[in-house]
Amino acid sequence: MYCRKWIDRYSIDCRLKYSSLATQKNYISCVTTFLYYFKNEREPKEIPTQLIKEWLLKFGINTRNHKLCAIKSFYEITVNMPVKIDKIPYAKKSKSLPIVLSVDEIQKMFSVCDNLKHKVILGLLYSCGLRVSELINLKWQHIDRSRMVINIIAAKGDKDRQVGLPENIIPLLEKYYLEYKCKPYVLEGQFKEQYSSRSVLQVVKQLAEKAGLNKKVWTHLIRHCYGTHQVESGVDINLIQKILGHSNVKTTNIYLHTSHNLISKIQSPINQIRL
Repeated sequence: MYCRKWIDRYSIDCRLKYSSLATQKNYISCVTTFLYYFKNEREPKEIPTQLIKEWLLKFGINTRNHKLCAIKSFYEITVNMPVKIDKIPYAKKSKSLPIVLSVDEIQKMFSVCDNLKHKVILGLLYSCGLRVSELINLKWQHIDRSRMVINIIAAKGDKDRQVGLPENIIPLLEKYYLEYKCKPYVLEGQFKEQYSSRSVLQVVKQLAEKAGLNKKVWTHLIRHCYGTHQVESGVDINLIQKILGHSNVKTTNIYLHTSHNLISKIQSPINQIRL
């Protein structure tokens, strides 16, 4: 069957090109769905560009962009026909400013946390601005105390980067390591399996609820808080971009718009007018 043939080929190519297991799994899944949708076509090269566009439009914006990346990858590295996919425009995400928590609200979440593992989860998310995938894939060998850095391996876009290791989180990590003895991952589940992103989300939501925060709080929001609070502390936006692993500084610039300190310092010209 032609679908199986192309899926098998792409699976090999995908594993050779991308080091991230999550990327491999997601891309192969997307391409499999795509090929079976067009299973009546004889070959991928014969699928009209317009039909591919119409198929992509069946999905929401975020899902559409993800599937578009996977389909482009398939045509480029397996079908060897990148031009056809390049003509498909990326869907633009709707722009909305993220809600952020204040430093006091973050402090409340730490204050109500009486579980050591949960405190480590919140501590690593907030102190380093980690994505949830980076947190659950973090291994002890990635934490370099001699240089006071954490090495983030094969992050989004299969890029490695380093973030600083804050001094005040080291005693917490030491206590946690001695008590839980997790290896090789920093976080493990109840049965020594790798911790899940769903479990991290539950921890964050429970802490926010326990702290009495009247806001919708999710895992990635803590990363937004890190970026915004760094801006408010005067850290250069280009440095924050590198720490967060943003490929474009425009993504980082959103923290300039959510910074309460910066916004409150802006004086309206009407203040110069006698009303």
